[in-house]
Amino acid sequence: MTDRPLVLVVDDDVTVRDVVTRYLDRAGYRVEAAGDGERALQSVVARRPDVVVLDLMLPRLGGLEVCRRLRRHSGVPIVMLTALGEEEDRVLGLELGADDYVTKPFSPRELVLRVASVLRRSGELPANAGLEPVADGDLRVDIPGRRASLAGQELALTVREFDLLAFLIRRPGQVFTRPELLERVWGWDFGDQSTVTVHVRRLREKIEADPTRPTRIATVWGVGYRYDGADGAASP
Repeated sequence: MTDRPLVLVVDDDVTVRDVVTRYLDRAGYRVEAAGDGERALQSVVARRPDVVVLDLMLPRLGGLEVCRRLRRHSGVPIVMLTALGEEEDRVLGLELGADDYVTKPFSPRELVLRVASVLRRSGELPANAGLEPVADGDLRVDIPGRRASLAGQELALTVREFDLLAFLIRRPGQVFTRPELLERVWGWDFGDQSTVTVHVRRLREKIEADPTRPTRIATVWGVGYRYDGADGAASP
């Protein structure tokens, strides 16, 4: 079936590629594999995958650079594979626009669930089909269409950035902790809370007039985040 989602698996370890490919195939996905960063970029152009599973430690061209180059021209969801001790690289990958990550050694079943999660969120969700676009000053968010614009210019948001913005803008004035956002936006009941911090920072860079003095997404110190709106005051 050609309508099955295509997953590009990028890892220089043949065993990892084979195991991940087998599990994804059993879950109903088509799978393309690449063993280095340059071939990964070529495959994205030639095959246009629906999601990329990207190891950070790659020969010839590292995973972080692959992520950086992909984000210049593509919004394809990216799930990173990182080692336990690579927290700085993981945070940097999220800052560069990766949507999710799985830490090695990992359960192939968990990876399949993460792939399903980013794919589900990158498409139109039936539950959101009846929602009207939400406007906050010159910021407009079309939730069913998964589009956002600022001053008439469409914003280049990753899957998770859009999810976070759509969640917060519909709940002005409400404070959410990082664990709550992980659960309600990412669908995780555990995980690295720095993921939320990184995505809030990236989102502010795209929707705030001055990201260092945000008015839309406020930090509630010691608690979490609150959407206040363009003028810094929550609307009803």
